[in-house]
Amino acid sequence: MPAHPLAQALLRAAGVPVVAPSANRSGAVSPTTAAHVLEGLSGRIAAVLDGGPCAVGVESTVLDLTGATPLLLRPGGVPEDALRALLGPIGRPDPALAEDAARPAPGMLASHYAPALPVRLEAESVSPQEALLAFGPALPGAGAVWQLSESGDTMEAAARLFAGLRWLDAEGQRLGLTGIAAMPV
Repeated sequence: MPAHPLAQALLRAAGVPVVAPSANRSGAVSPTTAAHVLEGLSGRIAAVLDGGPCAVGVESTVLDLTGATPLLLRPGGVPEDALRALLGPIGRPDPALAEDAARPAPGMLASHYAPALPVRLEAESVSPQEALLAFGPALPGAGAVWQLSESGDTMEAAARLFAGLRWLDAEGQRLGLTGIAAMPV
């Protein structure tokens, strides 16, 4: 059930069950604003309901509750410790699924929500040919910088993550950068 009042109003007004796909093309970085949706789906949709930027900024948490132990299929905006406090022990699906195997939930491919530029994780240095996804004080020398949270707030960082990846990918390509360096969170 969506948390946003505009989405809830749409469901009430429809008066029937509503099934809707994701607001982005598979494999692309998820949109966090109406402008991102329009950019990614231009010419494929008639309209967007704009309720403002996403408050959480990361994907939905997806659980499989059909077995004796809940399985966390896709981590998202609900912290895992909050899930454990409510549900007890939480398992994870087998990570060794074959590449062509059916996935039990969206977002489980190795590169499902990836920018076009390669991303280097846990970066402790950055070159002028890289864009920087910063967390806390930014490393010097990057060709472009997106700050997730200057103060190191993980909730703020989560809310800014996909918007930052989208911006760094576009800006990095515009500037001819070779990749995105992501600082440790």
